[in-house]
Amino acid sequence: MILIEKEIRIPYIKENTLIDYFKESVNNLLQEDEIPIRFSVTKTDQSFFYCELGVIQNSSIGFPKERDTIFEFRKRKFENCNSFNAIMIVPTGIGCEIGGHAGDATPAARLLASVCDTFITHPNVVNASDINEMPKNGLYVEGSVLSDLLNGTCGLNKIRSNRLLLLIDKHQERRITDSTINAVSAARATLGLDCPIVAEIDPPLLMTAEFSSSGSAVGKVENVNNLLHILEKYEGQYDAVGIASVINVPEEYHSEYFEKKGEMVNPWGGVEAMLTHAITLFSDLPTAHSPMFESMEISNLDVGIVDPRMAAEAVSACFLHCILKGLHDSPQIIRGMDMFSRPNILTVEDISCVVIPDNCIGLPILAAMQQGIPVIAVKENANRMQNDLKAYSFDKSKLIFVENYLEAAGVMSALKSGVSIPSIRRPFKDTNKIYEEINLDINSKGSFAERVLNDLI
Repeated sequence: MILIEKEIRIPYIKENTLIDYFKESVNNLLQEDEIPIRFSVTKTDQSFFYCELGVIQNSSIGFPKERDTIFEFRKRKFENCNSFNAIMIVPTGIGCEIGGHAGDATPAARLLASVCDTFITHPNVVNASDINEMPKNGLYVEGSVLSDLLNGTCGLNKIRSNRLLLLIDKHQERRITDSTINAVSAARATLGLDCPIVAEIDPPLLMTAEFSSSGSAVGKVENVNNLLHILEKYEGQYDAVGIASVINVPEEYHSEYFEKKGEMVNPWGGVEAMLTHAITLFSDLPTAHSPMFESMEISNLDVGIVDPRMAAEAVSACFLHCILKGLHDSPQIIRGMDMFSRPNILTVEDISCVVIPDNCIGLPILAAMQQGIPVIAVKENANRMQNDLKAYSFDKSKLIFVENYLEAAGVMSALKSGVSIPSIRRPFKDTNKIYEEINLDINSKGSFAERVLNDLI
């Protein structure tokens, strides 16, 4: 089984049911042995949607029977206003100014979480090597789960703690393996992590980071079957899956990444997302990945004083603690719709808004658009995606542009309070008065008046 990223073009249309359109278009482009696991639109013009599609190739395991596709969509019928619950997304591997480095979107996440009852985000926002300052009211979920939650095909159940299965590459250098085991032991001793199994995999995963033509971080993963075999072998003995493995990049990337001070897209994140999407798809369990150093020589590189946004990586020995802390209490993924009505299950009906960097289009944003969930786009969080969100069929009142995350928090407070955003801004527009002359013909067939009268009769 191999995971790869494909670049595809889909003819441009403008309508508000794009998920079905993309589903049909992608299905027409897939080979017989390919299963889609990740989808984003990197650029939109008047002719095409330019898309990146992560797929599984040569899979002996089909799409899970209870699932249709990553494009499966269930329209929500109402919004539950008993609580205010927000999702924050910073897509992996697109060079975001905030959140494109090493957990540097965490302060923004903590700010936004302060105006929420429940704050939901994904590893790229808060993972910072040996640091994870996830807000106390936060839920840490794998990126594909955000898509499914907003698509209406899964729910989340808060839990107290998970039993973690950690899968690690069999590494040629003992000190790197020892650092990984020591990180697990430290989490067990301080966090109270329950990690009954650390499985060393031989032969190891083959993960290779690459860049697409858009400049996004993508990649290729081989030997995925080895992971699935271990998951099956220990089924029932764990509730979440952590993975630590080497990601192959050109050796010079390790120094260039720090030297360019944020100008280089983090090359590791894209291929990590592909792997965790695939494992989550097959296991339906919380999943996260952490890279391992290729060698002690790279581990011992003298990178000097680095950009503060990357400092967490510069001081880490194995990049692992962030996922151990995140997976420790990552929520249970609920698929059965018969469970969605239970009061403790968080579903799409409970989502109040989604906060994204401007220009970003992927399945979670498309789903929010079709669900009528407010989307707050942050202009200051520049990135490599080239999409004008105004060209998409958002309800005008549901797409809100803000300059920064400080303003986003204010907009969220307004939404939570039920205060109209235009009522706070100046100039204050005149009330829109429209003159309608009514010529009611109660005999007209099929008219609104006829339907009302029939109901009265």
